[in-house]
Amino acid sequence: MVDPETGQETLLRNGSLLHGEHDHHGHDHHHDQDHHHSHEGNDKPHVHGPNGEIISLEQAVLSKNDQIAERNRGWFEGRGVLALNLVSSPGAGKTTLLERTIREIGGQRRVYVIEGDQMTSNDAERVRAAGAKAIQINTGAGCHLEADMISDAVKQLDPESGSVVLIENVGNLVCPSMFDLGEKMKVAVISTTEGEDKPLKYPHMFRASEVVVINKMDIAEVVEFDEIECRRNIAEVNPKAKVISVSAKTGVNFEEWLEVLKDN
Repeated sequence: MVDPETGQETLLRNGSLLHGEHDHHGHDHHHDQDHHHSHEGNDKPHVHGPNGEIISLEQAVLSKNDQIAERNRGWFEGRGVLALNLVSSPGAGKTTLLERTIREIGGQRRVYVIEGDQMTSNDAERVRAAGAKAIQINTGAGCHLEADMISDAVKQLDPESGSVVLIENVGNLVCPSMFDLGEKMKVAVISTTEGEDKPLKYPHMFRASEVVVINKMDIAEVVEFDEIECRRNIAEVNPKAKVISVSAKTGVNFEEWLEVLKDN
């Protein structure tokens, strides 16, 4: 969809493949193999493998997603494009992080942004104003981005060789951990307002992230945030994660985050 006022593209998706595929519930149906069978004993959504084996719909969707993600990854690597998947709870400050990144990286490297939200193009408009070419994906009822969405968005963005593609995933620390988008790495963003135990509550996401950015350090003292304890909790879940404490608003320690973009 193109906004008639701005001319900017927004990709509209009706939720996740996980919720959009067909599902079978307690019925008989016919297959090309000329056999009939009942699903009364297996009422979970599923599909069938080449040998007739039952495969859960979740497994099938994730497998399909992974295949597309690998194609995305090959496309990025072939053009020397660094793709990062930014994940967080709503309100952690991902968009503010992107705005400052775009402004401070300057002419060193071209930045493109893929924005994921259930509704609105507010975040895409913010990053465009900061100076980056961006495309908005509205997932509707979907709680995360998927690899085919990224494939479609990249075709629209057409990032140049050697550039950076920053993917701001839908605000959610659960579902995005399951879906590979073809990125080089996931970057988890948490804020000082969320408390020190967030990595322990959502271990799968932090285990899947190579970099963790602790944002809003400018108000850490006000909200009585214990940075040492938070880092300890991150290390308990993922001892290999690189942890960076910044303030995207004031720019405190921002150079360490920019180094991640320069070194990859």
